[in-house]
Amino acid sequence: VDVRLVRAIVWRLPDDIRCFHSWMVTCIWSIGAPHLRGGKTVHYTHSISGKNPLNAFVDRLKSWPLNVLPHHFVSRLVYRLTRIEGRLVPSVIRAFSKLFNVQLDEAVHPDPSHYRTFNEFFTRELRSDCRPVDTSSNGIASPVDGCVSQLGPVKDGTLYQAKGINYSLLDLIGGREADAQHFSDGHFATLYLSPRDYHRIHMPMTGTLTAMHYVPGRLYSVAPHTVRTVSGIFARNERVVCLFDTDAGKLAMILVGAINVAAIETVWAGLITPPNSKHIRHLDYDDHSDERKQYKKGKEMGRFNMGSTVILLTENAQGWESALTEGSSVRMGQLIGKF
Repeated sequence: VDVRLVRAIVWRLPDDIRCFHSWMVTCIWSIGAPHLRGGKTVHYTHSISGKNPLNAFVDRLKSWPLNVLPHHFVSRLVYRLTRIEGRLVPSVIRAFSKLFNVQLDEAVHPDPSHYRTFNEFFTRELRSDCRPVDTSSNGIASPVDGCVSQLGPVKDGTLYQAKGINYSLLDLIGGREADAQHFSDGHFATLYLSPRDYHRIHMPMTGTLTAMHYVPGRLYSVAPHTVRTVSGIFARNERVVCLFDTDAGKLAMILVGAINVAAIETVWAGLITPPNSKHIRHLDYDDHSDERKQYKKGKEMGRFNMGSTVILLTENAQGWESALTEGSSVRMGQLIGKF
C-alpha cells in the first residue's frame, strides 16, 4: 500500500465529515482522555487537485462513501446532538475551537460557558466592529465568511462548478422558467462556509423579498473535494432559494444544504428544514404579504446550523472584484462586486 496515499486519506478528510468526527472526539476528550491530547493543535487545509493524479484519486475516494450514506439520517442525528444541554458543552466548544482555530474573541460572547448547546455556539453572533459592511451605493457585499468556490458569468443557462462540470441554472433555482430567465445573462458567486466560519448569512445589497422556494434533494458534503467530483452537486442537494428585487434587478440567494447541515433558517420564515419534504414548495410574496419586506444591505437574512454553501445570482451586476478567484477567502461585509 502506498504510504503517501494512506496519509492523504487520513489527514485530508473532508470538512463536513471531520466536523462530525471532531464533535464526537472532543466529547470523548472532554470526558476522560486529557492525556491523549498532548496539548497539540491540528490545523487542516484544502488543496486543489489540479493535474495531480494522486490528488484526483483521493478526491474520488473521499467522495465515494457519500453515495451510500443516509444523508438525512446523519444530518438529523447531528441536529439532535448539537442541541444537547449539559456541563460538558463548554469543554466541547473549547476543544472544537482549538481544533478548527475558531476566533472566539470575535463573538459577542467569547466565553464558551455562555452557550447552552453546541448549536448556540455554532450560530454565535459576532461583534459589530468585526465585520464592517461595504458602504458604496453600487457595491455587493459578501453575505458570509468563507471562501470562493467559483464565480463568473452564467453561460447558456449553466453555472461553472469545477473543471469539466457545469450545472443547470433552471434546476438550481427550482425549475421555474420565469425565475431562471432573470439570471440567464447574469453573474454567480459560489461561497463555501467551513466548520470554523461564522454561520449567519447577511444581505449582499438592499432588497425586497418577493419569493422563497424550498427544493428537496440529497445532502452531499459541499467540501472542495466533492465539488470537484460530484456532478451538479448544488442542483442535487436540498436548498432554499430566496428571491429579491433590488436596484440591480433580481437577486437570488441560494442556501444549499449539506451533510451535517442539520437546519436552514431565514429571519422571516424561521426554520425551513427540518423536516425535509419530497416536494418543491413555492412561496410567492405579494404586496399584502407580511414577509414582503425590504432587507437592508448587511442585515441578517438567515443562518446555517453547520457549514454549507451560499450561491448568489445577480441579474444586472457588472461583475465580481478582479482579485477574487477560486479559493479566495472572503469575510461578511467585504466588497466582492459592483452593479
